[in-house]
Amino acid sequence: MSNVKPNALVWLWMSAAIVIADQATKWMATHALDLYQSIAVFPGLNWTLLHNYGAAFSFLNIPGGAQRWLFSAIAIGISIALPFWLAKTPRADWRTAAPLALIIGGAIGNLIDRLRLGYVVDFIDVYYGDWHFPAFNIADSAVSVAAVGLILFGILAPNPSEEAKP
Repeated sequence: MSNVKPNALVWLWMSAAIVIADQATKWMATHALDLYQSIAVFPGLNWTLLHNYGAAFSFLNIPGGAQRWLFSAIAIGISIALPFWLAKTPRADWRTAAPLALIIGGAIGNLIDRLRLGYVVDFIDVYYGDWHFPAFNIADSAVSVAAVGLILFGILAPNPSEEAKP
């Protein structure tokens, strides 16, 4: 009988789903919209095609493009390191596994754009009145949801020593 416990690598299905959804929606946006073209979906949401040469929300959009390789290297590092974390995480620990899988999927989704195009395709434009949140995509959404999840689960998770008490 083996003492090997099932790990959370099975959660990589979620990473793959994020990459597929991200790339499919970016393809649709690129083929349906011209650069900077905006189509109203409903009040508060537009589809607006943008090219993001920086990090999240165009942060560090530096002339010369060196950030392309920096952010690509970071995404590659994350995509290599986090599966090792998943391998050490129990399969049932979804509070850790799901956010890690979302981060991997988001990192790979945007990495594909950076390596293939030199920029990330953004198209989701959320606004209120004249104020617009920076445009984003499915990969960005996955990473943001994962970050919030890790923080909330870290704060709200019971202390393992408290769970063990009768």
